[in-house]
Amino acid sequence: MKKSIFILLLLFPFCGNAQTNYQQAEEYFKQENFSKAKPIFEKYLKQHSGDKKTREYLGDIAGYQKDWDTAIYYYKSLVNEEESNANYHFKYGGALGFKALSVSRIRAVSYIGDIKHHLERAAALDPKHIETRWALVEFYIQLPGIIGGSEKKAIAYADELGTISKVDEYLAKGYIAEYSGRPKDAEKYYKKAIEVGGSPHTYEKLAGLYEKNNQPKEALETTSKSLKIHKRNQLNYQIGKISAQYNLEPEYGIECLSEYLANYSIKDSVPKDWAYYRLAQIYKNLGKKQIALTWINKALLSRNDFKEAQQEKFLILAL
Repeated sequence: MKKSIFILLLLFPFCGNAQTNYQQAEEYFKQENFSKAKPIFEKYLKQHSGDKKTREYLGDIAGYQKDWDTAIYYYKSLVNEEESNANYHFKYGGALGFKALSVSRIRAVSYIGDIKHHLERAAALDPKHIETRWALVEFYIQLPGIIGGSEKKAIAYADELGTISKVDEYLAKGYIAEYSGRPKDAEKYYKKAIEVGGSPHTYEKLAGLYEKNNQPKEALETTSKSLKIHKRNQLNYQIGKISAQYNLEPEYGIECLSEYLANYSIKDSVPKDWAYYRLAQIYKNLGKKQIALTWINKALLSRNDFKEAQQEKFLILAL
C-alpha cells in the first residue's frame, strides 16, 4: 500500500508538469509562436498518439507554415476517425485546395474531386459554417467551367451565407461579380455590405475595387469615411498610399502619413519605411526635391535593400 502511494506521489508532479507544458503550448499557438508550440505538441503526441486536439493543432501549424502535405496528413487522420465533424472536413478540403494551388495544373485536377467532396460535406454537416461556404464560393467561381466551375453554384452558396450573415452574403456576391468582371454589380454589393455591417473590411473591399478599376478619387473618399468611423491607424497609411500613387490631395496624404508614423505600433501591418517612401513620393509629386530626398533616404536607411525606394530615389534625383 505504501509503495502504491509512493508511486502516485512520484507521478503527480510529472502529470502536472505535462499539463502545464501543454497549456503553455496552447498559449504559444494563440500568439502564433509556432516554433515554440510545435515541439511541445509533437512530444505530447508521441505519448498520446490518439489525441485529436493535438493533431488538429499540428495540422493548423503546418497550414500556417504552408506545409500542405503535413497538414493533409493530420487532417485526413481526423476525418477518417470522425467523419461527422464539419470542421475536420473543412480543414482537410482547404489543405487539399492549397496543395492543388502549389502543383502543376495537370496534377491539380486530381485534387478537385476530393476538395469538392470534403467542403460540401462540411457544409451539409453544419448549416451555419461560414468559412466552408466562403471556400465553396471561391472554389466554384475560380474553377474553370470545363472541370466543374460554376457561377450559379457559387451564387447558391452566397445565398446560403445570407441565412447566416447578410454581410457575408453581400461580400460574397460582390466578390463573385468582381471576379467575373462586373465592377458595377460588385460596387452595389459592397455598398450593401457597408450599409448592413459597416466593418473596416467592408470599406476595404469597396476601396480596393475602386483602385483596381482606376477610380482613385472614390477609393480615397471610401477610405476616408472608414477612418472617420473606425479610427484605425492603418487607414492613415492607406490614404497616404492612394495620395502618393495617384497624385491626389497631397496635403491630406502628408497629414495622414504623419499621423500614421506618430501613432505607429507593432500592430500596424505596414512598416514605417513604407510610410517614409510614400511621403517621398508625395513630395516628389509636389516638385520638392530636397524634402523628397530626405524621406527616401530615411526609407533606405531603415532598409538598404528596399528596391522600390532605390527606384524612387533615382526618379527624385532626375527632377
